[in-house]
Amino acid sequence: MKKWLLILVMLAVVSPGVRAQGGRGFWHQEWAVEKGDSVPLVHILPVYVFSRPVDLRRYRKLVDAVKKVYPIAKVAKARMADMEEELCRLPTKKAQKEYIRQVYHQIKDEYTPVLKHMTRTQGKVLLKLIDRETEYTAYEVLKEFRGGFVAGFWQGVSRIFGQNLKSQYDKDNEDKMIEQIVIYYEAGLLR
Repeated sequence: MKKWLLILVMLAVVSPGVRAQGGRGFWHQEWAVEKGDSVPLVHILPVYVFSRPVDLRRYRKLVDAVKKVYPIAKVAKARMADMEEELCRLPTKKAQKEYIRQVYHQIKDEYTPVLKHMTRTQGKVLLKLIDRETEYTAYEVLKEFRGGFVAGFWQGVSRIFGQNLKSQYDKDNEDKMIEQIVIYYEAGLLR
């Protein structure tokens, strides 16, 4: 009898913290009214099943890369918009070049420590996400703000290390998985 009482007490203590489902497999966006009754519209997320453990590791690595570099791509988008606005306001080419040089050094000082500790996969994903956010490849951004020679130099360096600054974001084919991960990230569905 004492055993059963102890088990019941333990279950009563533990059970309030137990939930049937975690809520990570769907998200609720809106309500629909049908016959005077409010019904939540729930979007069920796809579940990825990988046949090989290697594919699962690649997916998790891609998720980690997106979580690390997506905020940087968002900042790049905002900075680029600010730069374009400011460049339109500056009257002379000399003032524009000085402004670009100043922003370049500011960005370099701020992000060099972060970029030095990135993996190649994270670097590739960052280049793709910068293209996704700004609609310019990294090469086009460099060419626009730093000049064709500098862009060509860094394209050559990136090719030596297996990267490509001219790679474009293709959300329908090549980068479909990255697009899904970004959507989940924006919805707050990634752990």
